[in-house]
Amino acid sequence: MAATATAPPAESTDPPGHRWRWLILGIVLVAEIMDLLDSTIITIAAPVIRGDLGASASAMQWWAAGYTLAFGVLLILGGRLGDVFGRRRMFLVGMAGFTAASAACALAPSSGALIATRAVQGAFGALLIPQGLGIIKQVFPPKQLGAAFAAFGPVMGLAAIGGPILGGWLAGADLLGTGWRMVFLINLPVGIAGLLLAMRFVPESRSPNAVRLDWLGVLLIGAASLALIYPLVQGREEGWPAWAFLLLAGGFVLLGLFALVERSGRGTPLIEPSLLKSRAFRGGLLFGLVFFAGFTGMMLVLSVFLQSGLGFSAEHTGLTFAPMSLGAAIGAGGSYPLMAKFGRHVLHTGLVLGVAAMVVLAAVIGAQGADTTSWQLAAPLLVYGIGMGLVFGPFFNVVLAGVAEHEVGSASGTLTAIQQLGGSAGIAVLATIFFSYLDDGTASPDATKWTMLVAAGLLAVSAAVAFLLPREARMDEVH
Repeated sequence: MAATATAPPAESTDPPGHRWRWLILGIVLVAEIMDLLDSTIITIAAPVIRGDLGASASAMQWWAAGYTLAFGVLLILGGRLGDVFGRRRMFLVGMAGFTAASAACALAPSSGALIATRAVQGAFGALLIPQGLGIIKQVFPPKQLGAAFAAFGPVMGLAAIGGPILGGWLAGADLLGTGWRMVFLINLPVGIAGLLLAMRFVPESRSPNAVRLDWLGVLLIGAASLALIYPLVQGREEGWPAWAFLLLAGGFVLLGLFALVERSGRGTPLIEPSLLKSRAFRGGLLFGLVFFAGFTGMMLVLSVFLQSGLGFSAEHTGLTFAPMSLGAAIGAGGSYPLMAKFGRHVLHTGLVLGVAAMVVLAAVIGAQGADTTSWQLAAPLLVYGIGMGLVFGPFFNVVLAGVAEHEVGSASGTLTAIQQLGGSAGIAVLATIFFSYLDDGTASPDATKWTMLVAAGLLAVSAAVAFLLPREARMDEVH
């Protein structure tokens, strides 16, 4: 009897992936963690830095807003530069520049110098971060991309939990006699290690399509953002002169010009023109702006109150924020399976929890005043964190459900930028309200209470705006 020939098993058509892909994923995650820490850690360290440098209240706002403003404005341009000149090259330039700017922040001799170096740090962060998505998509085979992107959640969650605690400890521990400067110096060994590993293992890649940089669009969105943020931060200290309101009006005009330029097809647009016609995407931009304004501004205000109003140390302040960070990790971790079933209702649930927790925080601080303790804030901060985690998780997936497949890349980058710009606006608006209510320079409970209620109002507005978003979440990719 003749032997039956056995057909060879079908070979997979998927590419095998880069040999060092998991190490490359780790390098990208290091960059993400550095950005996340540096965009939030300043909210804990700001009062300590202010005491050392003798800075004004507006300078303290600019230390945070300068970073997020530069990052948000230049983020999409950073992605375009990677498409043109190579993602590996821009990743290396971004990592080297971010690390050098961190050293410059640590050595800043004055408040103005720190503002400038923070802006430079944000600009290099905008060059660094957008390259990660393209690098990961290149080195991983399609069947492993889900696992690669799934690693972002737990790592970002741990960074969110440890960030405030680490920031408070570094600001107050006076390691090697450096004081608060260690908040920035900690980036040096991490950045240098990441740079050396990226030089050795990260491969080069770029967009296969021709890309022409839209410099006019970059100029317009940058000028518009500065025209809107600058008077909100400086106006109070200057007595709200006429130029502040003229700048605000000019900022809205520049935003309109930016939209016109993006629709004109001049160069490769920063935002796909078709996105601006989508009600769901426009709603997503407005939602992101209002939500992240309330969240980021609240962080700075509460940190200043805890240290300047209640006399907490930086370490004590970081530990006080720990329940919020833990709640955010819990909420974000549980949001993915929930959004697959409930879509944007997960966002609304998180916002309801956030508003309720903000109101309780305001009530506790208003009632207890200068006798407020960390234990009294722990429960509402935990609930607030869970609520925020339920928003962070589904935000991209819900908004991106309303865009076409070819628009996803542009939409994702724009939403990331709007997070940063919203943070800058929140710091400008909420901190300005807070400092306007201070009693003889003391961070009073009343000032904090009313600012918390304004933050709750911003979350309530974002809940209303969320009805413009798609009902279902986009579940085919992790962003």
